[in-house]
Amino acid sequence: MTPTQAADALVFFGATGDLAYKQIFPALQGLLARGLLDMPIIGVAKSGWTLAQLQDRARASLQEHGGVNEAAFARLCAQLQYIDGDYHDPATFTALRAALGPAQHPLHYLAIPPSLFGPVTQALAASGCAQGARIVVEKPFGHDLASAQALNRTIHQVFSEASVFRIDHYLGKEAVQNLLYLRFANGFLEPLLSRDHVQAIQLTMAETFGVAGRGRFYEEVGAIRDVVQNHMLQVLSLLLMDAPAHADHDAIRDSAAALLRAVRTLNPGEVVRGQYQGYTQEPDVAPGSQVETYAALRFHVDSWRWAGVPIDVRVGKRLPVTATAVTVFFKPPPQQMFGDARPSANFLRLHLTPGVQVTLGLNTKRPGAGLHGEADELVLHRQHWDGLAPYERLLGDALAGDLTLFAREDEVEEAWRIVQDVLGSAAPLWPYAPGSWGPPQADALLGPDGPWVNPDPAEGGTLDPPPGPASAPRQASAVGE
Repeated sequence: MTPTQAADALVFFGATGDLAYKQIFPALQGLLARGLLDMPIIGVAKSGWTLAQLQDRARASLQEHGGVNEAAFARLCAQLQYIDGDYHDPATFTALRAALGPAQHPLHYLAIPPSLFGPVTQALAASGCAQGARIVVEKPFGHDLASAQALNRTIHQVFSEASVFRIDHYLGKEAVQNLLYLRFANGFLEPLLSRDHVQAIQLTMAETFGVAGRGRFYEEVGAIRDVVQNHMLQVLSLLLMDAPAHADHDAIRDSAAALLRAVRTLNPGEVVRGQYQGYTQEPDVAPGSQVETYAALRFHVDSWRWAGVPIDVRVGKRLPVTATAVTVFFKPPPQQMFGDARPSANFLRLHLTPGVQVTLGLNTKRPGAGLHGEADELVLHRQHWDGLAPYERLLGDALAGDLTLFAREDEVEEAWRIVQDVLGSAAPLWPYAPGSWGPPQADALLGPDGPWVNPDPAEGGTLDPPPGPASAPRQASAVGE
């Protein structure tokens, strides 16, 4: 099966699980509503269920996650099949091959624990279900570098790299894709994004909620494995990579992989781990848990473009807002011409969630006599959610064979290499109060490049001003809203 060949059947393992309930059924309904899923849809699980029970589960999922489109749901029920069986039983895969019928190019979505990837891929091969097929595998792809390499070897025994789609829902977000377009569709901006003009970069991913009943899962991963190794490094690769030769998936992923190869392996001395007070009272969390729910990390990119520019990333749960934003701070002018206080730093802020917003921070003359300035913010672009959920976008791309938004083997392994030395208890764990911005030790990590800029989810601005003294900004103007 060539990477660009469309699939003619969709199989999703783990059909009765949590991921299917929260993400896959809503994505399937969306694809059906847009006429992009005219093929058999086969769920596989071991729950002792019937097809009617799975259909009921699908309706309940849609009622809770976006609503039921009755016409699309009717098509889903008409195309949906269900195989109840053990993943270690060859009979399960014999039944799957029969259910596929004349389909020659199925897409197998492994929404199952990574420990089952090996047995399932081997069973797909033995039953003939892997022939002409491709697979989608969920994160976390491995638990560290060694396990990721072992998983790749296992999968490649059956599927070529061109047939493996490692899904990271963060890459399906409109805002993250907008990073790529914003950088390389604007001639004036790209030359500014280098060590010659950039003083520092901050990336914050904040969440107001805690582990939300996923204590057992979080005890196995922690914040660095959960979102830094994948989501944050994918965002940084799109933000910092050199321009791809062209816009196809191989060229884009070549550039992203080259950037990750240039990122220095993290030093425990440049990582601050935190845990919100009350985490150890969460269900399924060990009383003396040393798992981090917060991490602040300083990255270094040893490349011609970015050498010497500090790149600071902060992620955490139970913080004041739920929002993700990148702020690029530019170097100040070489001379202060006007004799007043040092102006605020110029910046480019890319507010990624919720919604998309691009803001430029600049200094303008204050009205009145004399040449005195004030900080201002120009909103260059504001875009709200387009209705296309990340899983719908990514599942549609996988069905069409578009690999652009899926991590390649070398990208995954480089990302694990970068975080390998700070996993577990390599750095001290500091407590922080729920609703705060994390442990104060994270402020010291930035040094003179601080303070942290706190994203505001309401307008994509900030709750605190960017580094450097400045007067309060005027009301931001909106262009291209």
